[in-house]
Amino acid sequence: MERVRYHPRSKTMRADWHQYFMGIAHQAATRATCQRKHVGAVIVRDRTVLSTGYNGSVRGLPHCEDVGCVMEDGHCITTVHAEANAILQAAKNGVSLEASELYTTASPCWNCFKLIANAGIRKIYYGEFYRDERSREVAEEIGIELVDLQMPSLVP
Repeated sequence: MERVRYHPRSKTMRADWHQYFMGIAHQAATRATCQRKHVGAVIVRDRTVLSTGYNGSVRGLPHCEDVGCVMEDGHCITTVHAEANAILQAAKNGVSLEASELYTTASPCWNCFKLIANAGIRKIYYGEFYRDERSREVAEEIGIELVDLQMPSLVP
């Protein structure tokens, strides 16, 4: 039986780690159920996926895409954010997030940033800045690195 080898200068493109993990975050965002914004998140440590999340309704409640959003002060209050869902999934499965990194398609809101900080996540990569400057200010103060990747979606 003959072995097939691929030439090292092959034309196939291999994603770097940031593209790979942000691609997973974008894929997670395709599961979001709030039509106002689709956000996905993936938490990694040592180049290993620990948890994923996307924004959607509380378990057991109808989705925004089915019954509409419940709005307060310009925000949908029905939706649990992608970052929070990723942290909750890790907790539900007994996975420590200490010294991990978060990839998210949009920078975290203030409430999610607080959860991220207290979960032990030390670096946040985001694809789009979303509203809240407090996260930037506090991140520097407490030693969490915020990295703006501004990468195009790898998923159509």
